[in-house]
Amino acid sequence: MTHVMIVPEPVHASLGEGSFTLTPDTVLVADAAAREVAALCRAAFAPATGFPLAAAEAAANAPALVFRLDPALADLGAEGYRLTVTPREVTLRAPQPVGLFYALQSLRQLAPPESFRAALVSDVAWDIPCVEIEDTPRFGWRGAMLDVGRHFMPKDFVLKFIDLLALHKLNVFHWHLTDDQGWRIEIKRYPRLTEVGAWRKETVVGHPRHHLKPEFDGTPHGGFYTQDEVREVVAYAQARGVTVVPEIEMPGHAQAAIAAYPELGNTGELLPVYTTWGVNENVYNVEESTLQFLQNVLDEVLTLFPSEFIHIGGDEVPKVQWESSPAAQARMQVLGLKDAEALQSYFIRRMDAYLTERGRRLLGWDEILEGGLAANATVMSWRGVQGGIDAASAGHDVVMAPNSYLYLDYYQSENRDAEPLAIGGFVPLEKVYSYEPVSAEIDAEKAHHVLGAQAQLWTEYIKTPAHVEYMAYPRLCALAEVAWTPAEHKDYAGFVARLQTHLRRLTELGVNYRPLDSME
Repeated sequence: MTHVMIVPEPVHASLGEGSFTLTPDTVLVADAAAREVAALCRAAFAPATGFPLAAAEAAANAPALVFRLDPALADLGAEGYRLTVTPREVTLRAPQPVGLFYALQSLRQLAPPESFRAALVSDVAWDIPCVEIEDTPRFGWRGAMLDVGRHFMPKDFVLKFIDLLALHKLNVFHWHLTDDQGWRIEIKRYPRLTEVGAWRKETVVGHPRHHLKPEFDGTPHGGFYTQDEVREVVAYAQARGVTVVPEIEMPGHAQAAIAAYPELGNTGELLPVYTTWGVNENVYNVEESTLQFLQNVLDEVLTLFPSEFIHIGGDEVPKVQWESSPAAQARMQVLGLKDAEALQSYFIRRMDAYLTERGRRLLGWDEILEGGLAANATVMSWRGVQGGIDAASAGHDVVMAPNSYLYLDYYQSENRDAEPLAIGGFVPLEKVYSYEPVSAEIDAEKAHHVLGAQAQLWTEYIKTPAHVEYMAYPRLCALAEVAWTPAEHKDYAGFVARLQTHLRRLTELGVNYRPLDSME
């Protein structure tokens, strides 16, 4: 197989002789269904080249970039494509528009890295090597999660984050929108969720030390996305082949919501939005009114997000308050539930039924396995891989997201003093690349339940967009190859060689990536 300087590496690529050169005369030829992708092509290349890349009905005698939907390529799947570069013409073909978009991402990476710059570049030959590529992803779920609950990230950065996912053919943006430390999405029926829940008075400094009194920065922190902003983000992502999956945490990680509406809690205590990190005992109560509240919230969420999957969290739910609450105990007795684990399972089953009735699918962290898994639930396995193995073996779909390989809030070097403060752990680039989503412990006939893989960026210790990028890249480049490229094609040395060129592209895009270690 020929190696081209593309990340993630294509399934099949064959280099030819010579190159195609972008010039002021180059035209874009696209059938009606391909015009949106052709417009993205013009937007990608025009700033650096200064070329008009005018639309044309046919190539005629001009050098051309040709975009075609081709039903004959249906065997490549919805996201597959063919890209052919000859000295005279570049042809991008795919059975669906998203495949054309991925062909465009490969084409962009074949061009000189300077083409990624947002301003005019002179003295560059805009040569694209002649090549034949046929490509299709290994997995349908190729995701990254961004936590904006702990530290709010501005909308413009969210859009840039999506652009970078799309460049790497990652197709799921998991948007962690609510947590103890902040509620980040406008819900019109419940305005206090953002009036109160989106703002905390200060933030703990450094790692909490249980034997010392915590220190705080004394600086208010907060922010939220209006529903119009959410619609903009979702539409922007859709145009780039990215599905936005929202996460509305329940029944734990709920203190910001309880701060806004104390009747949602178990104690009646007036709570602030949480100012420190860690697992929090303040969880939603299990009264019918609270379940209805959360379903009313989801009613609005569903109007904003067309995604098949809706993530409801379900992780890290201490049962202390349920076990000591007379109301929760009475509810358990009425429902005939034996313990608090069964009560959480009941809670999740209710949400599963609600989402199923509306044509959606519930997705939750692997704790939703405890007490029995809801019928239609899909598991996101984060506590290592065992939860995913168990779910797939039981016939449930699973997204593999193990902290041991894919938590990008973990340190990137064993020399922690040389790195920004992180939550802990150690996940270097090579370890991300080494991950295999389909465990040998999953029987072959159940392997299809592994939908794919996803990396996580929790932001307790990640305060700024620049820090997000430092933690994400180039590790997300490795995750992209894990999720797209056939396992038998993976080669870390080859990946690092391609990464040398790829990081020049990220430089032109203004990405604050972590430099490679000298031995890489």
